[in-house]
Amino acid sequence: MSPGFTEFDTAVGRCGIAWDDRAVTGVWLPGTRRLRESVEPPPRVEEVIDAVVALLEGEGRDLSWVALDMEGIPDFDRRVYEVARTIPAGSTASYGDIAARLGSPNASRDVGRALARNPFAIVVPCHRVVGSGGEVGGFSAAGGVGTKERLLAIEGSRAAQTSLFDSADHD
Repeated sequence: MSPGFTEFDTAVGRCGIAWDDRAVTGVWLPGTRRLRESVEPPPRVEEVIDAVVALLEGEGRDLSWVALDMEGIPDFDRRVYEVARTIPAGSTASYGDIAARLGSPNASRDVGRALARNPFAIVVPCHRVVGSGGEVGGFSAAGGVGTKERLLAIEGSRAAQTSLFDSADHD
């Protein structure tokens, strides 16, 4: 599979995906400036595109099977992304929940910073990570919190619902 980039239409607008010989190297939500020329995606990338499109149409798709190229991503960020990928569509977890799952219960702000750098939007579902009181929190993608709320609504999630990770899991 040769490296490439393409854009594709979804229910939330035109998204983008990049790949290399090993895996997906980036996924972008609408409003992100791209400086690459689109090419025809190989079949494996087309499967990822189809799954992202279906998820953004409200189908509760699991994207944890998507291979991501995390070369060059700091270890802490990688671990945050791995935990975030376990949050199913329609569910949420707090920044503190993720920090506790990583064994660093005081690192919620670091979790937030890692998610703000997420190069794999939707596939690493940073939009499913909310504040400890269920508040939506920030979102670095175009459209900010409004985009995050829209993604959660598409998935049938309410930010204030009980977190996926029970506090008993942190002990």
